Amino acid sequence: MSSGKPSLVDGEINDNENVSDMEKNKMMLSAGDSEEVRLENNIQLNRNGDDTTKTTKLYKRRWFIVLLFSSYSLCNSFQWIQYGIINNIFMRFYGVGSFTIDWMSMIYMLTYIPFIFPVTWLLDKKGLRIIALVATAMNCAGTWIKVTSVRPDLFAVTMLGQFCCSLAQVFILGMPSKIASVWFGSEEVSTACSIGVFGNQLGIAIGFLVPPILVPNVEDMDQLAYHISIMFYITAGVATLLFLLVVIGLNVGCFYAVGTLLNRMIIEHYPGEELNAGRIGLTIVIAGMVGSLICGIWLDRTKTYKQTTLAVYLMSFVGMLVYAFTLSLGHLWVVFLTAGALGFFMTGYLPLGFEFGVELTYPECEGTSSGLLNCSAQVFGIIFTICQGKIIDNYGTLAGNIFLCVFLFIGSVLTGFIKSDLQRQKANQLAKAAVPSDPDDGNLPASAVLEGTRF
Repeated sequence: MSSGKPSLVDGEINDNENVSDMEKNKMMLSAGDSEEVRLENNIQLNRNGDDTTKTTKLYKRRWFIVLLFSSYSLCNSFQWIQYGIINNIFMRFYGVGSFTIDWMSMIYMLTYIPFIFPVTWLLDKKGLRIIALVATAMNCAGTWIKVTSVRPDLFAVTMLGQFCCSLAQVFILGMPSKIASVWFGSEEVSTACSIGVFGNQLGIAIGFLVPPILVPNVEDMDQLAYHISIMFYITAGVATLLFLLVVIGLNVGCFYAVGTLLNRMIIEHYPGEELNAGRIGLTIVIAGMVGSLICGIWLDRTKTYKQTTLAVYLMSFVGMLVYAFTLSLGHLWVVFLTAGALGFFMTGYLPLGFEFGVELTYPECEGTSSGLLNCSAQVFGIIFTICQGKIIDNYGTLAGNIFLCVFLFIGSVLTGFIKSDLQRQKANQLAKAAVPSDPDDGNLPASAVLEGTRF
């Protein structure tokens, strides 16, 4: 039955004689969008075929969604550093070398590289719900596998559990920008993305602080196994709770290297200070969480993506220099101060990088750009961790930190050459400008729709 309106057949518009170019353009704009339409001034057809302007509704539960994501991101990122921050204790318990324990952190980076592309494809095709379910299920499974590994001869089992958690991380890291894009308005996307990153960084902060408290460096192996099992059981309980919640309710490479090797750097200059090594890690990440939120809010208010990104990158370089040359002074309070400054800028760079990348690559999917950025971070994280570890072993911590300073400086210079072409901002401005221009029939001129279609 013919309705006199365009019909969509196999992804193409089937022309009828009475179909206007205006209607065709609307069909093209809506044909490829399988999720909620995010344009704030979305043009729709009402039952009479007339044009009406409708503002997309923002639900209050969007804040619950982003906080729920932050929670299971927290649980996953906690496990990234829980071995590395008490490196010497796990070395003695499992009878393995320090480099082997370092791989318990680096496996997060290594797993990310080959799996990010299929996971990004799944995120685009299946949406957030499936990705969230898979991520929390794998994270939960990994924690319970590790619960069964608390014996000196079961290192392979604990490695398997860590691998499951690292695979869950691949699903988690690409979601902040996607959640912000689907659930939030254009004035909130950067803030929402920074909240998503906040959960990840809070998990790392807890990972720095809690393991040295729960697993003291005791001599008795049975007592040590008991303390390790307590930590694993707590992690498994939290992961299980978050999985049930999801089911029911549905610069970076340098930072990874510093986090993984922090215990070794602190112990070299301050022997017996395992607990303070964890506290210093906590200081780095808490300062970074503050930096992340401030940067996200700043971006939403000013839209100065390149300027802010470049400034924070340069301050990360300066912070790393200061940290490198003050680490060996013999004053722990100085290390806390410099580490906090380093964390504020280095960790605060994470949401900046995600949002700047989305702006430059729009209209490509947010998950794709975030995935590629995270993939790059994992590659450099592995390279920097291995190289800095070897440099520390042979030449000391100062040389290892200078190695990172060199690459932070190179990154700052390269950032300065990036052209600030904010495609997403241009698209949002066009959407806001798309108001009826003819007061008689409410129609938009075809040129305005075609211009919007290009974005």
